[in-house]
Amino acid sequence: MAKFEKYLSGDFDRFLNHVHNTILSKSISATFEDGSDFRQGDLKIAVRVYERYSYLGQNRVSLNVTIVGQGQSLFCSAIASGGSQAMFFKINTFGERGFLNTLANAIDGYQGY
Repeated sequence: MAKFEKYLSGDFDRFLNHVHNTILSKSISATFEDGSDFRQGDLKIAVRVYERYSYLGQNRVSLNVTIVGQGQSLFCSAIASGGSQAMFFKINTFGERGFLNTLANAIDGYQGY
C-alpha cells in the first residue's frame, strides 16, 4: 500500500476535474470505478476509486482518492492498493507506486486559480 497526502488551495470542482481527467488520460487501462460526493454549506468531499492494470506487476491496482474542500482550502488523500502477487506479504508494490505517482504528478501540475 502506498499513500500520498497534500494540502493546497484552489477551486474544488476544478481540482477534482483535473485529478480525474489526468488519472484517466495517463494510462490506457485506467478506469473510473465509482465515486461519492458530499456537500454541506461550503464543505465539499469527493471520494473516487480508480483501477488500472500494472504491466510491470502483471496485475490490477486500485487508487482511492479523497478530496476535501472548504472555500479555497483543499486537502487530497490518496491510497493505492493491490499489485502484489504474494500470498502473505507484499513483494511487488511497483504498480501501486506508479499509479500513485500519476496522481502526485497531476497535483504538482495543478494551477489553483
